[in-house]
Amino acid sequence: MRVPVDWLREYVEVPTDARGADIAESLVRVGLEEEGLHGGDVTGPLVVGKVLTMEPEQQKNGKTINWCTVDVGDANGTGEPQGIVCGAHNFAPGDLVVVVLPGGVLPGGFEISARKTYGHVSAGMICAADELGFPDDGSGGIIRLAERLGRDDLTPGEDAIPLLGLDRETVEINVTPDRGYCFSIRGVAREYSASTGATFTDPAIALGDKAPRANDAGFEVRIEDAAPLRGQVGCSRYVARIVRGIDPTAPTPAWLAVRLTEAGMRSISLPVDVTNYVMLALGQPLHAFDLATLDGPIVVRRATEGEKLTTLDDVERTLFAEDLLITDQQRILAIAGVMGGENSEVSDATRDVLIESAHFDPVSVARTARRHKLPSEASRRFERGVDPLLAPAAAQLAVDLLVEYGGGTVDEGVTDVGTAYEPVSIALNPKDIGRIVGVEYADDRVREILTQIGCEVSPEFTVTPPSWRPDLTTWPDLAEEVARIDGYDKIPSIVPTPPGGRGLTTSQAARRLVGESLAAQGLFETWADPFIGDDAFEALGFASDDPRRQTVRIANPLSDEKPWFRTTVLPGLLEALRRNVARGSKDVAIFEQGLVVGGPAGTAKTYPVGTYPGPEAVAAIEQAVPAQPRMLGWALTGHADRAGWWGGGRAADWSDAIAVARAAAEALAVELVVTAGDRAPFHPGRCAQLALPDGTVIGHAGELHPKVIGRLGLPARTVAGELDLDALIAAAGSPQARILSNFPVVQSDIALIVPSQTPSADVERVLRSAAGDNLEAIQLFDVYDGDQVGEGRKSLAYRMTFRADRTLKTEEVNGFRDAAVAAAEQEFGATLRA
Repeated sequence: MRVPVDWLREYVEVPTDARGADIAESLVRVGLEEEGLHGGDVTGPLVVGKVLTMEPEQQKNGKTINWCTVDVGDANGTGEPQGIVCGAHNFAPGDLVVVVLPGGVLPGGFEISARKTYGHVSAGMICAADELGFPDDGSGGIIRLAERLGRDDLTPGEDAIPLLGLDRETVEINVTPDRGYCFSIRGVAREYSASTGATFTDPAIALGDKAPRANDAGFEVRIEDAAPLRGQVGCSRYVARIVRGIDPTAPTPAWLAVRLTEAGMRSISLPVDVTNYVMLALGQPLHAFDLATLDGPIVVRRATEGEKLTTLDDVERTLFAEDLLITDQQRILAIAGVMGGENSEVSDATRDVLIESAHFDPVSVARTARRHKLPSEASRRFERGVDPLLAPAAAQLAVDLLVEYGGGTVDEGVTDVGTAYEPVSIALNPKDIGRIVGVEYADDRVREILTQIGCEVSPEFTVTPPSWRPDLTTWPDLAEEVARIDGYDKIPSIVPTPPGGRGLTTSQAARRLVGESLAAQGLFETWADPFIGDDAFEALGFASDDPRRQTVRIANPLSDEKPWFRTTVLPGLLEALRRNVARGSKDVAIFEQGLVVGGPAGTAKTYPVGTYPGPEAVAAIEQAVPAQPRMLGWALTGHADRAGWWGGGRAADWSDAIAVARAAAEALAVELVVTAGDRAPFHPGRCAQLALPDGTVIGHAGELHPKVIGRLGLPARTVAGELDLDALIAAAGSPQARILSNFPVVQSDIALIVPSQTPSADVERVLRSAAGDNLEAIQLFDVYDGDQVGEGRKSLAYRMTFRADRTLKTEEVNGFRDAAVAAAEQEFGATLRA
């Protein structure tokens, strides 16, 4: 929201010496974040000039320029006429114009200097409206000051900056969703008053007192909302006023056009500009209809599914049953609170205007704007809540401006239909505010602050919020207002002491432990949005019957390029790896913990927001929601061990991908069984299957398939992995600490010759099972497949570690070892290598 400082001064007593930065600082104190400061960037000399001569000169390129002499008084230091080249033609000798002399700076940092052009030295520039940051005044070029300001007593050389208001500033603020009333100068002025104590004058009070009451002569309006949402009708109030005989050629007054421009809007025509001005001033969106195009009474109703309307942006829109419409007997005129239709818009031929000033339900407007992807200045205000008592005052201001500047006459008929506003009272215990804020507030101070923001407070502290604050519905909302107005800086920075028994859940603690473990291994954690595009599964090489292709399409995706929920974290993870490599990071190791969709969604009936449909309906909705397991994914490329003075580095390979999985499992004290696997998107010969001791497969890791690497633009030999983190955490349960034995370990090494295709994990499993309970650990430390073991054979060397609750004898250890070797011989035909 852009707030012109001069406009703000009309509603609140801002000190005359206060600059934009001072006002922004005051607004920040009450929670309105500063976005920027605008204006005040034009520096002189910018002066009034009187055109003395104007000689047209035809150029070789066919363009005609004017060689002018301009009286700028003593502003140029000599008093002599200034020679200036100008390409515009909408002025004549004797006109008073705006001249920027060498050394002046125009908006955008455009510095003016004397320069030779078209055979003359042009010592300055005669300025057009857009060159000074103004909207076009209708002349199509140079500003003629006598017409613009309505004065002919200006002196050549007089400073034009204050004359044109170029010294004015605009403060831009960020309005949070709960403070919709601050989308108006009225609301911001109220906040400035609350921050500084400056006197605030509500412009709506006088306008409301002036507005006539409804009568039978008003234009007929019927509210026929057959499908209210949450028990709320879509339109609770509709005020209509008519102004007839407007001059269609009447221009928007300069002061109003300037204010619209400073507030970030474009001047269009007088009726449209008036409605925009009222919206910015008071916060009430208006709509102007060409009365001549209306057929019969206005009807406010819900759409029929499939109806169509071409809106003012020239887009034909198919309407939904929940869309609230403004119609007459024949046509749809507008989508209520969002945008009008092109068939009833005000045009250059409009002479009679019907002003709509209505109050629409925030949820209805918000849903409609999002369904049609049609945000507007009106919907932005309605969906945050507009003051329901403001409609008559806003309509009155619009009528006054159209009569004064458009030459129209107002009808005596006034329409005001709908339901009466019923304020909601809140019971408040002032002591509760200090309990949740951490600062004790005296009862009188609480009453003072709540009264200051517009609340009515009874002696028993029953609080009735003002009509413009629909966000105040509970006593914690009031507590937040007290803390905000009294000053957030007065709240001490004290970390509260958590009560016993609180903290992270078992799952949260486990996820954090896994993350810290992988970070300790040198991996960086990343995050990717949980949405994927149509080509994600093809890029990863998933087969047509792969269950991971069963996903859910988002009804209203953030991006049309990514309309699906992900079923694996690899797409986003690999894209992050590719982007980092593209930006110069050659050695990358990253991981992500995130939710995925584990299958298609079911179907369930929808219910209105704000109503409880019953336990059976809730159960059906929950059953329709697909499973959403949390996955752990990782990817590595480049060197796993860096090169340096100590020698060459080592490139990351499939074993490093498996090591990451082992590290995650070890952090939770879970034994991970690793065997050969074959699953997209991994290389079929360099893929490991990750399983729990009970045989449950929870993931895969290894080197990515070369075709996948090519499609995704990844470095060669990139490795990755993914496992079901929820299943891993569930398998961990509650790990129990083991008693540390004070008896010595005994180690025994064996080398077994087995067929080449025998997985080492299977051999390890058999050895572990047959060696008995005293086997504490077993580790594969060497693999050999040379000539000494014969073709089609390989040697696997294991180190077996035994420990018992006593000192083991050599004969016992040999027996354990021999039993293990015998089992391997029976299972795989293994033989001991000499």
